[in-house]
Amino acid sequence: MLELRHITKSYRNTQPVLDDLSYTLAAGEFIAVMGESGVGKSTLLNLIAGLDTPDSGEVLIDGVTMSALDDDAATLLRRKKMGFVFQAFHVLPHLTLQQNIALPLLLNGESRHRAQEMLDAVGLQGRGKDFPRQLSGGEMQRVAIARALVHRPNLVLADEPTGNLDPDTAHSVLLLLRTEIKASGASAIMVTHSHAAAELADRVLVLSKDGLHPA
Repeated sequence: MLELRHITKSYRNTQPVLDDLSYTLAAGEFIAVMGESGVGKSTLLNLIAGLDTPDSGEVLIDGVTMSALDDDAATLLRRKKMGFVFQAFHVLPHLTLQQNIALPLLLNGESRHRAQEMLDAVGLQGRGKDFPRQLSGGEMQRVAIARALVHRPNLVLADEPTGNLDPDTAHSVLLLLRTEIKASGASAIMVTHSHAAAELADRVLVLSKDGLHPA
């Protein structure tokens, strides 16, 4: 599903943030990536998503090399094959919950009926016409999870998805994230500082200057 081949990335002629990093993510696998601040976890997600390019090496999504795509093709691949869950939610305040969730379907030219299914799946039945200002942080993250999965992506990228939530809400949201990822058959990478969050993944890897290794 995802293959990293000898990825190296530096910024401003400094020591590499990532140095000769290789990894293969199997279809349906959910991994957590941990590591100290500044080790390159968010950089890794940006490279996988094609939002940044490696200095050397290749990122392949379903056999397609991301750096070989022009901007339009990379955007199209992200829309169709990836889902994103962020720490800051990125729920659009001027759209209703149902409109927020339906956005990937709209961008992909797909029927929007599945937005209601996902709203129900994340426990927000009957609230499709509400706006984000009416939600708690945990509820907004539920909307973000539904939006990330509504178009049935092959790969879900989650960057500190519970960093703004209290521990009880975080646990509930993470259980939901795992359940929905497994139900959809997607592969997933979650970057987190939380050991409690990482425990819900299939495997935990630690990113360091020596690469990705089992925790």
